[in-house]
Amino acid sequence: MTSLRKGLARTRQSFFGRIAQAFGATEIDEDTWDDVEALLIQADVGVPTTLRLMERLKERVRRDGITRQDQLTEALKDELRKLLTEPTPLNLSGRELSVMLIAGVNGSGKTTTIGKIAYRMRLNNRKVIIAAGDTFRAAAIDQLKLWGERAGVPVIAGLPNSDPAAVVYDAISAARARHAEVLIVDTAGRLHSNFNLMAELVKVRDVLRKVIPDAPHETLLVLDGTTGQNALTQAKKFQEAIDVTGVVVTKLDSTAKGGMLFAIQQELGLPIHYVGIGESVYDLVFFNPAKFVDSLFENGDEDEE
Repeated sequence: MTSLRKGLARTRQSFFGRIAQAFGATEIDEDTWDDVEALLIQADVGVPTTLRLMERLKERVRRDGITRQDQLTEALKDELRKLLTEPTPLNLSGRELSVMLIAGVNGSGKTTTIGKIAYRMRLNNRKVIIAAGDTFRAAAIDQLKLWGERAGVPVIAGLPNSDPAAVVYDAISAARARHAEVLIVDTAGRLHSNFNLMAELVKVRDVLRKVIPDAPHETLLVLDGTTGQNALTQAKKFQEAIDVTGVVVTKLDSTAKGGMLFAIQQELGLPIHYVGIGESVYDLVFFNPAKFVDSLFENGDEDEE
């Protein structure tokens, strides 16, 4: 299992870590502010969130009498923590069957995330079933079945190109018959700009609501952390089509810059529930804002747990 600090090693070395490395005990000047702003934008924090953050930092420097760059780094970490909120527990208890809808574009890590979430739930003694609602790609169905096997969770699937809504309906029946507590529904993941895809997502959601009036109880959007600000565009489109309740950010162990998580919360107001930091079934961790910020800046031996 990959630790969060290990998973964020590349991000730390590329951007946020550079702030801590570059700043010594020298005095803050205009070049300091320019450097911080440039690094934040390069790290995918986004222009609106960066400008808001810079205003807060400058006000704090004036208020607290901060004069040195090393002190500014600590203030920056504290202000970054304030941009993030602790996610509330997922609304997947207190009823006979809870439904989680998972959305995201192809390649975002949606299928692996479903497998990892299902595995976590099974370890917590929740009885889970997965619905293979992405019927447009045979490979998607096969991949989901494979992850279902890894997680030890059954997958209800139809034939390629079958009606996704019909598969979801069958999965609900199977979940009830097997007394499952949670049904995780995969959905098609073609580009967010594809109108037919969004219409299909709405159709799946509507079928869920017909059978279970208050479903889905959670709609999580999976975003690829390496796509930066493009992920925000995707999120806005999905949010318009279906009522997204939270986000999972994947591939933070790869070339992700990390800053997009701040933009997601500030610009979309969506909670981040999990982050993916590796390929194994274990490598999905609950999002902890304080630990996340500390891991972005933390120095030391990368092999240390």
